[in-house]
Amino acid sequence: MARTVFSGAKVFDGTGADPYPADVVIEDERIVAVGPAGAVDADAAVDVGGKTLLPGFFDTHVHVTVSTPDIWAFAQQPFSYQFFDAARNLRNTLATGITTVRDAGGADLGVRKAVEDGLIEGSRMQISLTMLSQTGGHGDGWLPLGESFRLTHPGVPDAIVDGPEEMRRKVRELHRMGADVVKVATSGGVLSMTDDPRHAHFRPDELEMLVAEAAAAGMFVMAHAQGADGIKNAIRAGIRSIEHGIFLDDEAIEMMLEHGTWLVPTLVAPQGVLDAAAAGAPLPPAVLDKARSVVDIHKDAFRRAVEAGVRIAMGTDSGVVPHGRNLRELELMVAGGMTAAAALGATTRSAAELMGLDGELGTIEPGKLADLVVLEGDPYDVTGLAERISAVWKEGRQVVGA
Repeated sequence: MARTVFSGAKVFDGTGADPYPADVVIEDERIVAVGPAGAVDADAAVDVGGKTLLPGFFDTHVHVTVSTPDIWAFAQQPFSYQFFDAARNLRNTLATGITTVRDAGGADLGVRKAVEDGLIEGSRMQISLTMLSQTGGHGDGWLPLGESFRLTHPGVPDAIVDGPEEMRRKVRELHRMGADVVKVATSGGVLSMTDDPRHAHFRPDELEMLVAEAAAAGMFVMAHAQGADGIKNAIRAGIRSIEHGIFLDDEAIEMMLEHGTWLVPTLVAPQGVLDAAAAGAPLPPAVLDKARSVVDIHKDAFRRAVEAGVRIAMGTDSGVVPHGRNLRELELMVAGGMTAAAALGATTRSAAELMGLDGELGTIEPGKLADLVVLEGDPYDVTGLAERISAVWKEGRQVVGA
C-alpha cells in the first residue's frame, strides 16, 4: 500500500489549534500520520510548501437538484434535467473544497449512489429526500387555482403530513427510500407564498412522533425553522438542528444551549433571493417582500447566537444561491461575529459532528479519511477563499487541481 506525504505546508487540523508546520502522510484513503517534517517515510511526496492544508469542508444545507429560487423555471425543465443539473452542482461544490454535503430536499437515493459508485464526481452526500410539511405549510405547493405543485417522483415521496400517525408512516417511508436524515418545516418560510415565516407549523405531538420514529431508524432530524415559536417547538421535541433560525429570540437561544441544539444559519440565502430577482428571476412580490424584511433580522439573530455560544455548523441553502459559491457563507459568518478560526471549524469539525461523521471526517488526524484541501494564502482571511484553493483530495484521491 502506497504512502504519500504532503510536505512543507502549515496544517489547520480542525481540532481547535492554530495552523502549524507539519507533514501529513496518507495511505490509500486514510491519514496515517501527522508530524514534524521528514519524520515519516513515504513512497511519494506532494509538495505543498508555503500553503495551508485543511480538512475537507462541509456544507450541511444544500439542494443539489435545484439551481434557482425561481420554482417556475424549475417546473419548465424536463423531469430528468434535475439529475444532470445535480451532477454539475456536485462537481462545482467539490471544486470549492466541500467534500461532504447534506442535501436538504430534492436529491434521491440514485443521486447519492451515483457519487458513491463513481458515476459522477462530487461531494459525498447525506440525503433527506424532501421536507415534511403540514397542509398549508412551507412545503405545500397548493395554488389558488386549486392545483398543487409538488416535487414528487418514484424516488421522492409526497411530503404533506398531518397528525402523529401520518408522521409515523411518513418517516418509515423516508427510511425505506434511503433517507439519511429527516427534514421537517416547523415554521413558514420566505420562498412559499401563502405562509408566514413567523408562524409555527406542526403540533408538539406530531414533532415528538417524528423524532421518536427517526431515532428508531438511526436518523437525525433537521428543522426548517425561522419563527421563534417554530424554533422552540423543534428544540422541545429533540430535533438536532435548526436551519435558518431567522427570528431566534433570547429564550430560543437559551433553549438551544440547554439542549445542545445546532444552528445552521444559511446567512447567504435571503440575500441570494434578492440577488436572483435583481438578475431577472421573476419571483413573486410576496416572496421578495419577505426576503427584504428578514435580511437584517437574520444577521442580528446570528450575532446573538454566536455571542451566546450556540453550536453552529456551516450551511448555505445552495440551490437558492448558486452552487460553487458556498464559501461566501464563511465571510458572512465572520462579519456576524465569528472568528475566522471558528468559521473554519464550523465547516469542518463542527459540521462533521452535526452530521454524525466526526469519527471519520472533519479533522486532520491519523485514522480519519484523507479529505484534504490545499489553500493558497492566509487561511484566516476567508475573503475569496474558493478562488485560492489549488487542490482537493477526497478519500486519498486528488479530485481537484493538477
